[in-house]
Amino acid sequence: MFQSLPRPRSGTGHQTGRAGARILALFTGLMALVFSAAFTAPAHAQTLRIVALGDSLTAGYGLAADEGFTDRLEAALRASGHDVVIVNAGVSGDTATGGAERLDWTLAEGADAVIVELGANDALRGVDPAVTEAALRRILAALAERGTPVLLAGMRAPPNMGADYAARFDALYPRLAAAFDVVFYPFFLDGVAGNPALNQGDAMHPTSEGVDVIVAGILPFAEELVSRIAAR
Repeated sequence: MFQSLPRPRSGTGHQTGRAGARILALFTGLMALVFSAAFTAPAHAQTLRIVALGDSLTAGYGLAADEGFTDRLEAALRASGHDVVIVNAGVSGDTATGGAERLDWTLAEGADAVIVELGANDALRGVDPAVTEAALRRILAALAERGTPVLLAGMRAPPNMGADYAARFDALYPRLAAAFDVVFYPFFLDGVAGNPALNQGDAMHPTSEGVDVIVAGILPFAEELVSRIAAR
């Protein structure tokens, strides 16, 4: 009833076994390469998005489109090998309180880091330094909660506000920088304030050449900010 199956020719089974083993070994080797590449290949760098939250000094008041602070700083960072884009979130006339109030919608599209440049208008208007400090504290606390690295650009009160006001105002920036452990650039207008050759006719806003001085001064601090993004 049952017919016996024909025997394989001599050596056929061994050859088939050896061929199967070779195919299995090849397949295993290929899979090992695939997994190795998946885990060891460097990830493609992603452009870092840095938002500059500020007033007219950030916005680029009185300057051409490519002459403002954010454009020039972005170009300087890129020239140094950093793949970044700096979003200009400067609003002319804004105070520290105004910046705090618009922080959430300013960051609606996300940010890898934030540059905070606010307070100049507070000083010009004689706003109580305690109010300015409270507003900046709100901003820094919110960014700390998000885990977002910050570069805080300090400001100084103009001489006509008096020594007492200046002492109170100027001291709030280093105090906040220490409290929140942010990258701190002590004076945004360092080397520019009071120099007619680097300011526009209003003696308050930098010219294109003035912006270059600002960028040269703040660049090492901006690079430290980029390093903090990478280390986060």
